[in-house]
Amino acid sequence: MKVAEAIVQIMVKEGIQDAFGIPGAGINPVYKYMENAPIEHYCMRHEEACVHAADGYYRAKHKIALAICTSGPGATNFVTGLYTANIDSIPVLAITGQANSWQLKQDAFQCVDMVSIASSVCKKVYCPLEAEKIPEIMREAFYLMRSGKPGPVLLDLPLDIQQQEIEFDIEQYEPKAIQKISASYAEIEKVLDMIEEAKMPAIIMGGGVILSKSEEKLIQFAEKLQIPIIQTYMAKGGVPINHPLNAGHAGIQVGQPIGNKIFLESDLIIGIGNRFTDRHTGNLEVYRHGRKFIHIDIEPTQIGKVFQPDLGIVSDAKIALEMLLEVAEKRNLGAVGRKEIEKLPEWRKELARKTDFDDTPIKPHRVFKELNEVFDENTMFTAGCGITQIWSGQLQEINRPRRYLPSGGAGTLGFEVPAAFGAKVADPTATSVTVLGDFGFTFMGEEIAVSAAYEKPMITVIVNNAYLGLIRQNQKVAYDFEYGVDMPYNQNGLIDYVKVAEGYGCVGERVFTPDELRLALEKAKKSEKSVVIDVICEPEQLCDMGVALDNIRNFGD
Repeated sequence: MKVAEAIVQIMVKEGIQDAFGIPGAGINPVYKYMENAPIEHYCMRHEEACVHAADGYYRAKHKIALAICTSGPGATNFVTGLYTANIDSIPVLAITGQANSWQLKQDAFQCVDMVSIASSVCKKVYCPLEAEKIPEIMREAFYLMRSGKPGPVLLDLPLDIQQQEIEFDIEQYEPKAIQKISASYAEIEKVLDMIEEAKMPAIIMGGGVILSKSEEKLIQFAEKLQIPIIQTYMAKGGVPINHPLNAGHAGIQVGQPIGNKIFLESDLIIGIGNRFTDRHTGNLEVYRHGRKFIHIDIEPTQIGKVFQPDLGIVSDAKIALEMLLEVAEKRNLGAVGRKEIEKLPEWRKELARKTDFDDTPIKPHRVFKELNEVFDENTMFTAGCGITQIWSGQLQEINRPRRYLPSGGAGTLGFEVPAAFGAKVADPTATSVTVLGDFGFTFMGEEIAVSAAYEKPMITVIVNNAYLGLIRQNQKVAYDFEYGVDMPYNQNGLIDYVKVAEGYGCVGERVFTPDELRLALEKAKKSEKSVVIDVICEPEQLCDMGVALDNIRNFGD
């Protein structure tokens, strides 16, 4: 059979059910065989959006989707999406077309070296030049996406290779088994020794816990030992909102006062599936002073990347947590945490940021109060970057894992809308909502047309402050100037997001007061169409942040 047909058959056997793509001459041989395959294809409006949609799909469903497009500028438009997925450990199968193999050194039309361009933002990039090796390359690609620290893989397929004949029988093809990485019992014993020696331990639940679907195991372990759980931004929703051990987020940007308090009072941190990145840690001297660290992660290079922990363990999070529970049971361990742990729910309420502002223009904080109250726990939220993302991380209440789907490590403007569409495809029974700024909406905002065209309704909430809000805050607070960041036309009627929504087949509405916002959200929730709500907000509102966990400036009151 032709290579292109074999590729499609392998994708089906490996579990690909949905594809987000844009066809083109360089990839049409593969499209020919996708036509009658049990793979649903959604034609996006920009190649970058193909990858973001497949990314959001995985975050919501934990199944790999396909992002596919043609060669040249189509392929290079994939790069931002690949980077976004890679840094957040999201597996995506990306396939791009390429010129004929004999043209690769001839500067042929739409021929570009994707191996060189994309290798730093993928687990691996292939440009196969021997047709008979394609099945084994596909097998390895799926293995790499799923094993260890997950991530995207790119297949850049020369046009002539796609059309060559090979000997292939799909019945003989078997996916490669994934081997889990495990801690040793000696390492697990050492973890429990350090916990018993500590007076005020705390656990950090990272995004790796969500990826390994081990949040319940972590909660069981914390409950047994009565240790508070801080979640990183990528683990938002991993602990139910009102769980007695929920200590919220710690961090200098998307952190919360409760999380920072519990962290700063701790003498031992057990980090599981997290990366200790800069927006979480802030000033490392403050972050590390007076406490020991245990770091458990599936990726060896993550251990010690930011700072050397007192104990580093390479292990799948779920396996490590199962072993911790087993050994803690054998030791008959009970509560080892701080004595005042029962006060945690009370502290959460006392330290919660204010959101019940009645101001007009609307305070951005009030937007998130309304979102928290209108939407239930089966709502999926996407977030990209900027001041709106920070408010979202600080103020949104998420009660379940895989229901908050942010661009964490990359902070990608343009991720929000296509990722929300991909999430809706992954889980049609859930409500899909994206919250983004007025400037952010202009990045990949055209993908609302895809949700309208395919009747996959989603809700886009624009926090319209008519500024590049986070850049303005950095200019004013760090450098004492303001330049090039004001966009008054986004509120004064020159730029009309309602008309944009209507032009793309969606319903648009602009709101000015909290009451109007509540009614618009409730109406959108009941609607069977994609809706864009343009919320006119206070232009100069800043968000709480700082350079160290003990120095967070409050701008909310």
